[in-house]
Amino acid sequence: MTVQAPRLVVDIKAVEENAARVVQKCALAGITVSGVTKGMCALPEIASALVSGGCTELADSRMKNISALRRMGTGLPLLLLRVPMLSELPLVAAEADCTLVSEPEAVRALQRECEFLVNSHEVIVMIDLGDLREGIWMGQTEEMASALALSPRIRCRGVGVNFGCYGGTLPTASKLEQLISIGTELERELGYPLETFSGGATSSLLLLEQNAVPKRINNLRIGEAILLGSDATSMRAIPWLRRDTMRLEAEIVELKRKPSVPVGPTGADAFGNIPEFRDRGERLRAIAAVGRQDVRIEGLTPENSGIIILGGSSDHMILDVEEAGGGLAVGSTVAFFPDYGAMLALATSPYVSLEVV
Repeated sequence: MTVQAPRLVVDIKAVEENAARVVQKCALAGITVSGVTKGMCALPEIASALVSGGCTELADSRMKNISALRRMGTGLPLLLLRVPMLSELPLVAAEADCTLVSEPEAVRALQRECEFLVNSHEVIVMIDLGDLREGIWMGQTEEMASALALSPRIRCRGVGVNFGCYGGTLPTASKLEQLISIGTELERELGYPLETFSGGATSSLLLLEQNAVPKRINNLRIGEAILLGSDATSMRAIPWLRRDTMRLEAEIVELKRKPSVPVGPTGADAFGNIPEFRDRGERLRAIAAVGRQDVRIEGLTPENSGIIILGGSSDHMILDVEEAGGGLAVGSTVAFFPDYGAMLALATSPYVSLEVV
């Protein structure tokens, strides 16, 4: 059987093990886990691993993926993880169970769709506590509370916050206390208790490890930690999770000794960047058949510590393999571990095959 390269190989048992570890650690603090599938485009095997690992809800940011999860029939409620476009609300109302919202107009439009479908829908009101992505700014909830009060088919399930997704803001106990305070005020305005206080995503696990998560925080939306065992915002490997969940395999198409600095006048590369080179003399260099059209090259770590990633073009990745040891040849496969950004690109590239083992 011919193996198609490049390919992303997923150890599904490792993913399931990570899911179970996250769920168990969160449960000790009274926190449920919404398993986030978006990093792998709602791959059925990933969804099944999150279900088997004990997640109480599946979450994704794309309605195409939510629809795919609905067809899978996982038995878990489905959360739309991105504030919705007004144009997609008919599909949101029909196929998602809960949606993140930050605009009163979205609530009013969702109410109209639910009236048409004769159904109901839950929402989580997002609060911006400084990361400057989605959310009502620092608890200015009056207009949102009014929209919810006038939308009987829409029930506010709770409040949520994002950290580290745009501004790099890190979660703190005081910020989560602020979320609880804002949620308590929203409860007063709505006249009913909120079920969910969603305190962030993978980056909030560090607070959990430090026993610093305030008591009323009862939900986290976890993707990266389960899929990769890492936390990009804090730039750390999570010590109690597995990191060997995924690897990129790419084929060598050229192997030659060449200078380490270009010869002749130089300008910008194909992406408008001015490359810099360290003169290390003549080195054994390999070209792997995977490029920036497929992956964020800067997010890859070679499995072989003797391999250095020098850079890449849209179709090729350039490697220094001088110290990689023997055995490399044209046609050989080299492997890399992706970070979150690299995984996102690989999972969505039509030129990268996917294998679940």
